[in-house]
Amino acid sequence: MLREILEPLREKYAAIAPPELLAGLAGPDDAAVFQIDDERAVIMTADFFPPVLDDPYLYGAVGAANALSDVYAMGGDALLAINLVAWPDNADETMLESVLRGGADKVSEAGAFLAGGHTLVDREPKYGLAVTGLVKPERLLRKGGALHGDVLVLTKPLGSGTITTAIKRGSAADAHVETCVGIMATLNRGAMQAAQSIHPQVHAATDVTGFGLLGHAHEMSTQSACGLRIAWQQLCWMEGAEEYARADNFAGGATRNADYYSQWVKWERGLTEWKRRLLFDPQTSGGLLLAVAAESVADFLRELDERGQFGFVVGEAVGGRAGEIAVY
Repeated sequence: MLREILEPLREKYAAIAPPELLAGLAGPDDAAVFQIDDERAVIMTADFFPPVLDDPYLYGAVGAANALSDVYAMGGDALLAINLVAWPDNADETMLESVLRGGADKVSEAGAFLAGGHTLVDREPKYGLAVTGLVKPERLLRKGGALHGDVLVLTKPLGSGTITTAIKRGSAADAHVETCVGIMATLNRGAMQAAQSIHPQVHAATDVTGFGLLGHAHEMSTQSACGLRIAWQQLCWMEGAEEYARADNFAGGATRNADYYSQWVKWERGLTEWKRRLLFDPQTSGGLLLAVAAESVADFLRELDERGQFGFVVGEAVGGRAGEIAVY
């Protein structure tokens, strides 16, 4: 429904966009990018969502990490952030204070500056950031650009959606929650820096968030005009994720993602329904999915490791129909 509403706007405004608008309405990407001179392009993005955790400080930290991730997915670094807050007027003010403190600490960790924000009254709490970043135009990363033969690398394990759903239902083990929160709160900044260290050998990038692994892989495939193959056996899951998925701890977004994106998926491996749905599981503050030149994968994984960042190979780019994902 939302796609149908936005499409006329895309057609109207993409046609009149100036050449300095390097990423905008012309095609889906993780942020808008505007080139201001030969050395600098400004990245702009915004993201916010309802609570996924009971602890307000951790909710703020995860919300901030999630918003900052779009800047890293474009190959840039964050400069400024402003708070985006919707909050019930009868809620405990100390909770909001904790949320904002969690977000502010994460912005500071990113080396950026918190510079204000906007609040409004709403029945359901929501928090996130609008973020401004910078990138050198020639080092901009896009969803499109993957080449036949590239290797796909993901920089965080999967499964946060089913774990946070189990949290809401009161069935998540404390150890699983602690691990999941730590992963969601981890910035993708180190992964971006590792990618830039092997420039120009990373050809495409996006972050895996609300559309799940296959949804975001489809977008990369479409923008790159090539097919992608995802290896089920090579995927890495957060501890507890498969257990909760087997018990049907899925948010509604997983079903919506599956209903929409399944039309582009070829199942070359027999998987149970819960395993298939895990591949559409919406992620909160997920890792970067990057298409890396095959000869540079070992260098990239080493750069990740030196920065204390996680990374694992999940598949490859192949010839074939744009947008098509094969799971084997």
